[in-house]
Formats: sequence, structure tokens, C-alpha cells
Amino acid sequence: MKDVNRAWQRMLSGRRLDLLDPSPLDIEIEDIAHGLARVARWNGQTSGDSAFSVAQHSLLVDDIAGGLRPKLDAAGHLSAVLHDAAEYVIGDLITPFKSAVGVDYKALEARLMTAVRLRFGLPAQEPEDLKTLIKRADRIAAYLEATQLAGFSPSEARRLFGHHKRFDGIALKPWPAGKAKRLFMDRCNTLAKGL
Repeated sequence: MKDVNRAWQRMLSGRRLDLLDPSPLDIEIEDIAHGLARVARWNGQTSGDSAFSVAQHSLLVDDIAGGLRPKLDAAGHLSAVLHDAAEYVIGDLITPFKSAVGVDYKALEARLMTAVRLRFGLPAQEPEDLKTLIKRADRIAAYLEATQLAGFSPSEARRLFGHHKRFDGIALKPWPAGKAKRLFMDRCNTLAKGL
């Protein structure tokens, strides 16, 4: 008989992550890196031989956050890298879909992010100024991805995400999943040592 009430996901590490009541003890960096390296941004509607993964996007957001705030500490950088970590189990839902799903999705995502942050020694909630910085870096990354990979015109992307000429020199090329996973794990492990 099927377990129709199953709300957990088995990870390759062997952990079972309960999506409704996630425990920091069931979260492993290898699972996050593996999942995010295989989750495509823009629902896969990007140019290139490989999908532009959430793992690669997360590293881009961290790079931009560091450019916006050069004295960002290791905890701030780790927060930036992990800002979309919940998507390793729930996928990268596009913003219009998140809006359509509503509050239930946001509550689930918030519980997962709290567990992830606690697992890596970060406060359960980001300070407001850090949250604002990461959101700004995320929007800059979205503009770059939209114009370079997802077929948006600069004017359309500017209207949706804003524009920051300072980062126009960043050229994006999607990485294969294995490279994205390795670089994501390396960055997280290096930053975690600095906490």
C-alpha cells in the first residue's frame, strides 16, 4: 500500500529529509550541492549545452554580494551561497508560479531555509541588511542571466530586475553539473571554515 502521507525525501547521502518538519541533522552539503547542480534556472529555458544551474547561480550571487560589500564576512558570504538552498529538494519554481502557489509554498521554503541555516552554523534568520544585500545581488544576477542566457531584451530585463552597469563585465556560460557541484561544495566548505 502506498504511503500517501509521505512528506520526506530520501537523499543520496541516505538521509531522509522531512519537508514539513525539516531537521538540520538531516541536511548534508553534498546533497545540497548535488541537487542544486542539477536544478535548472529559468525552467531550463536558457541557451548553452548545459542548463544554468541553481548551484552556479548561487555562486554568482555570492560573487556579486562580495562586489557590493567588499568587507562581507564569511557568514554573509555563506548566506549568499545558500540563499536558494531549499531548492535542492523543492526545485527552482519560477517567480510567477511561487506567486500562484502562495503562502503555503513560502512557509515550506522558510522552514527548509531555517534548517539549512542552522545546519551550517548560521542564525535561523538573516539580519535584514544581509537579506537586502542578497536580494539585490540576486536581482543583478537575474538581469545578467536574463539578458545573456534566457532571451530577454535589456529593456525588458531592466524593467523586471533593474540594471547595474557595474557588473556588466560578468560573462555567463553554463557549467556542466559536475563542475557546478564541485565548485559549490568547495565554496561552502571554505566559507564554513571561516565561521
